[in-house]
Amino acid sequence: MRNLCSVLALATVLLFSSTAFADDAPAKDAKGDAKKESSVDAKTKLAAKQSETTGSVTIGGKTIDYKAVAGTLILDDKKGEGTASIFYAAYFKLGAAAAQRPIMFIYNGGPGSSTVWLHMGAFGPKRVVTADNERTPAAPFGLVNNEYSLLDVADLVFIDAPGAGFSTFADKEKGPKEYFGVDLDAQAFAQFIGKFLSQYGRWNSPKYLCGESYGTTRSALLANILQNEKAIDINGVVLISQVLNMAMLIDFPQINPGVDLSYQLVLPSYAATAWYHKKLPNPPADLQALLREVEGFAMGEYAQALAAGTALDAARKHAVAEKLHMYTGLPVDYIERADLRVNGGEFEHTLQIDRGLTTGRLDSRFSGPAMDTLNQAAAYDPQSAAISSAYYGAFNDYVRKQLKFGQDQTYNLFAEGAFPGWKFEHRQPGGDFAVPGFPNVMPDLAAAMKQNPRLHVMLNSGYYDLATPYYTADYEMRHLPIPANLATNIETHYYESGHMVYAHLPSLEKLHANVAAFVRSTDNLGKQ
Repeated sequence: MRNLCSVLALATVLLFSSTAFADDAPAKDAKGDAKKESSVDAKTKLAAKQSETTGSVTIGGKTIDYKAVAGTLILDDKKGEGTASIFYAAYFKLGAAAAQRPIMFIYNGGPGSSTVWLHMGAFGPKRVVTADNERTPAAPFGLVNNEYSLLDVADLVFIDAPGAGFSTFADKEKGPKEYFGVDLDAQAFAQFIGKFLSQYGRWNSPKYLCGESYGTTRSALLANILQNEKAIDINGVVLISQVLNMAMLIDFPQINPGVDLSYQLVLPSYAATAWYHKKLPNPPADLQALLREVEGFAMGEYAQALAAGTALDAARKHAVAEKLHMYTGLPVDYIERADLRVNGGEFEHTLQIDRGLTTGRLDSRFSGPAMDTLNQAAAYDPQSAAISSAYYGAFNDYVRKQLKFGQDQTYNLFAEGAFPGWKFEHRQPGGDFAVPGFPNVMPDLAAAMKQNPRLHVMLNSGYYDLATPYYTADYEMRHLPIPANLATNIETHYYESGHMVYAHLPSLEKLHANVAAFVRSTDNLGKQ
């Protein structure tokens, strides 16, 4: 989860670091001239593939039989020529009235991430077993029936982003330029959804979007594009670990001096993390009481101190630093030297450095040995290191042995070349041009909700998420440019887990219950 763009550097909503482009130069002939793929080669390369299997999953004590389709769907350019092959894994409940059964499109973020995480950790019929807050042992990895799959309420479509997973480009050089961008990516997913609905006859099904991390950014764009450009109404949008305004991320707020909101909104998550690791001087017994107290301080006394800037006198600065010490566990002198402003990487490195540990970013319940105790910021994310191999290994085994797909292909966790090539520019609804820098898609979600006042939105956040803090997401929801009556269409849920809410089994159980109830209350079946 690093690198947003050349401007954002390491501040990102990636789940994990992506790799640089490898082998992206076109092959050369004997004269040294670049070879060009023929249209025949491209069409052959992008031929749609499908593998159908059957299986069953037990949810709430009831067995659900399903058909699984692992396949690819071809995206076209304006000329109707195939430019990208998008991999998906879809699960359809057998014996159900398919035309009206709810269907949910699910994707991770990155940008440029595959959807192995939500597929194998949250909502697919099989779930990889990982340790709760420590390193998962090496293979063999456990793969079990997922009693928290959402197949009890909807058919599921897990989509890999262009260039990720088994998704490929017709032209390896042009593909990233055509798909690696905020608006480009959203349009690609919109085209995929339209084609999928036609291929499987699901135009009259209740439709849901479910994205995690940058996938929530994509969902805000998609909801607006589908409804305002494609005439495809959405019943509900499920947001997991939300980021809509990237200017409020805590990774690199120092590159935007004068704007201190990021420091305020992350403070409750810092407090929750310090409380979990027993680093608070006088820890309260109740986490919720602590969070409410810190939220009040963050938007009141702390906000006023930050707003004063250099006009803040030394005595007042010291008093605020002492209070921050009580809420974060960081040393008072460190907080003062940081000018009351500690970014995410600095907090993750410093909180447990006296123990020789780095604190997790995606899930701050995790800890790992510090790479260098003299660093200013964390050198890696212990949570990413703890579970990535389990997800990747389990999925590679599962997709080939059970879904019967990809035997001769390499599955990419992240799209090669997504960074530094991603175009972080966005044209907001009604805007005349795309604006580069920190994308803010709050107006896009607001536009979708205004055009469709029956669109419902569900926010799910973990208290221990330092990548997309829960209070930041809550702030975004409360500041959507929508009339007050539409705010009742938004529901929020919080969990004692991190960015990957579902990596904590009790939180996964609650997440399933909440999302299932959300679908049942918004599918409109029998309500006309």
